[in-house]
Amino acid sequence: MTESTHLTHLDADGRARMIDVGHKAETSRVAVASGRFVTTRKVLTLVRADNLPKADVLATARIAGISAAKKTSELIPLCHQVPLSSVKIDFRLGEDTIEIEASAKTRGQTGVEMEALTAVTIAGLTLHDMVKAVDPGATLTDVRLDSKSGGKRGHWTRGDTSEAEQSSAPDAPGRTARVIVASTQGAAGLREDTTGPVIAAWLGELGYDTTAPLVVADADIADALATAVREQPAVIITTGGTGVSRTDETPEATAAVLDRELPGIAEALRRRGAETTPSAALSRGLAGTAGRTVVINLPGSTGGVRDGLAVLADLLDHLVDQVSGSGLHEASAPAANTSAATAPEGSTSTASLPAADRA
Repeated sequence: MTESTHLTHLDADGRARMIDVGHKAETSRVAVASGRFVTTRKVLTLVRADNLPKADVLATARIAGISAAKKTSELIPLCHQVPLSSVKIDFRLGEDTIEIEASAKTRGQTGVEMEALTAVTIAGLTLHDMVKAVDPGATLTDVRLDSKSGGKRGHWTRGDTSEAEQSSAPDAPGRTARVIVASTQGAAGLREDTTGPVIAAWLGELGYDTTAPLVVADADIADALATAVREQPAVIITTGGTGVSRTDETPEATAAVLDRELPGIAEALRRRGAETTPSAALSRGLAGTAGRTVVINLPGSTGGVRDGLAVLADLLDHLVDQVSGSGLHEASAPAANTSAATAPEGSTSTASLPAADRA
């Protein structure tokens, strides 16, 4: 698992936003959270004997926690509505504590960490309500996420920092990215950029250290790309300027910095776009490498960017590993077959990206 170095619930201007998860693959996701309810021995004795004034304490707290998990998106403003397949809450009684553990499961495009945490919190608050007549000084403490699994980042457990996690952390070499938006109107402040923040957030979720998107006029895209390539990030993704109007110059600017083109990626992006947008055939975007930097042109439309990111979700990390020299294919290539292992794949033809771009 990798961690992002920026807050994904904030856009490039620092405003709160709900993350667009439309490009994410549906996977099985599980989250486990826990908390500790601290009270008195007298209360624990009453709980075990089911002898408190407000009926069955643990059963009531369990129902409250499950109900709260299902209402998480109503309680926490930027959470998505998640179709929960299971919520389980368990209690472990100590001498003067009740340990609460909640697990939440779903199959979808976003995780259920907040659902598990909400279940623990509301179950604990319900315990407080149930015992306050006997112990008004009871406390709920140590509410935390213990583990989660599913999605692009795989499995995470509190306190477990594996070697794989360290090597893929954003501050490791080769895990930086840049986003460049080619939009003359956007650079002039006449149009709000809606694509750059989506790409930057997506890269952040994959663990890339990404600065705020750079919005430039179409005429300035060549200089912006050349400057970004000199910084040698692992990935540069551009959006906009790949159409056929006279001001669309992104493909030409990209061709000038590429060492090798990757037509297969561009073709896959074009095929995805053609499923819903026939005008994808008009796009002239490129994909390729500049040294050890992967450069990919995406269109300037929000829908086209989402389609493009859906394609790249299963390709980008593997591609970055290959280009940086850390990929399994390169590492395992026989020494006697060096020429075959390092031969360029594919030709240098151009290809299109999905959806129409803004001028």
